[in-house]
Amino acid sequence: MSDALTELEGGIRADLARIAHPGAAWLEPKTGPDGKPALDVLIVGAGQSGVATGFGLMRSRVSNILLLDKAAEGMEGPWLTYARMPTLRSPKDYTGPDLDIPSLTYQSWHEARFGKESWQGLGLIEREHWADYLLWLRRTIALPVRNGCELLKIAPAADGLLAALVTRADGVETLHARKIVLATGQEGMGGWMIPEPLRDLPAGSVATVADEIDFENLRGKRVAVIGAGASAFDNAATALEAGAAEVHLLCRRAQIQVIQPYRWLTFRGFLRHLSDLDDAWRWRFMRTILEMREGFPQATYDRCARHANFTLHEGAPIEAACATGKGIELHTPRGTIAADFVICGTGIDMNFAGRGELSNFAGNIATWTDRYLPPSNERNARLGRFPYLADDYAFTERVPGKTPWISDVHLFAIASTMSFGPSGSSINAMTTAVPKLVHGLTRGLFRADVARHWASLSAYDVPQAVVTRQARSSGELR
Repeated sequence: MSDALTELEGGIRADLARIAHPGAAWLEPKTGPDGKPALDVLIVGAGQSGVATGFGLMRSRVSNILLLDKAAEGMEGPWLTYARMPTLRSPKDYTGPDLDIPSLTYQSWHEARFGKESWQGLGLIEREHWADYLLWLRRTIALPVRNGCELLKIAPAADGLLAALVTRADGVETLHARKIVLATGQEGMGGWMIPEPLRDLPAGSVATVADEIDFENLRGKRVAVIGAGASAFDNAATALEAGAAEVHLLCRRAQIQVIQPYRWLTFRGFLRHLSDLDDAWRWRFMRTILEMREGFPQATYDRCARHANFTLHEGAPIEAACATGKGIELHTPRGTIAADFVICGTGIDMNFAGRGELSNFAGNIATWTDRYLPPSNERNARLGRFPYLADDYAFTERVPGKTPWISDVHLFAIASTMSFGPSGSSINAMTTAVPKLVHGLTRGLFRADVARHWASLSAYDVPQAVVTRQARSSGELR
């Protein structure tokens, strides 16, 4: 480790000590029905959102927590797997999992590791460096993390606890917790979509942008990418750079989306207070933003356009697809496109029933369709399938009283978007979204213990000062 990084970490410890007030522990240990200590909060996912949530809880003196991640250490999140862009798309000066502690920002880490001149000349953050930074951050703030652990199922348990069935390398265990946070990123409430016309194509000929793809195997082949968001362009560029003979990117819209609505909404008022609006306004804002889809920066487009064998097809939704002796034929209103391999960058759809960890309550998760009927010109069935969350990011019940315990399961992932705007998967929203989530978690923990707190206050008899006998009045004033 460099001297500068060692010095930075010493400064971080000093910074956190200066803002430690109040330092009093306020949660009483609880025991699970198996006789083992129960967690106050179990966080599923140790990527950037899980790390930021854990940090926020520790700063609120909720230290009896644990983060789980199914990936190996350092491989959490998409950064070293299916993120196929050279750099992050967020501007380098956006703060995020540091929660506005200057010495914990990416800039501080970058300058300590590479020097201030490197930061000054930096355009965008390399995704590998971002992954290194997140791992350093989690170690520096001493978050308890178990890797190689996957959540299988959530169920209610005795005494108001939740039971999380978890698999790990050496078997299966049950962890008990008062609250569970699902910081599961992109696919936590559903799955990546493959358009219906492509679902019957031969196995191995179609993938999503989140799949492990052997791009070297695409050398000399014809590749079609469905979708026109940033991830679709990233995959098209990766195929081109790997030597694909042709790459066709199919955009269903008549004109490709070049406006990035996530740049517009990056201001404190929106990020902090969208969730305070009524349903009509929340729906109106987020429907507009999500129907626009996420745009892409110039460099992402140029990475594809510089290749003569790249073709962009606008107004070309897939109407039908079939396998032939010569490959795959994709039929669009603009004609037929021949390909050997298809990559789908068409986003994620909500599918609670398809998530095994939700199987005990998937059918009773309230959606936006259950809670709000928009005007006819604002309806969107796909967005209506998003979960309708309480103001603390907790699931709400479709049928009240059927699964009341789900109010202690909190969702901090991309599926939170319709209720809270960018939150559980956006760097630019973390410094407003994580405090809101942590506030909701600690509020719930405090309310659940209010009788104990009242009893503690009623019995509190610790004197703050000692009055000596000599200082007492003799009963006569002079």
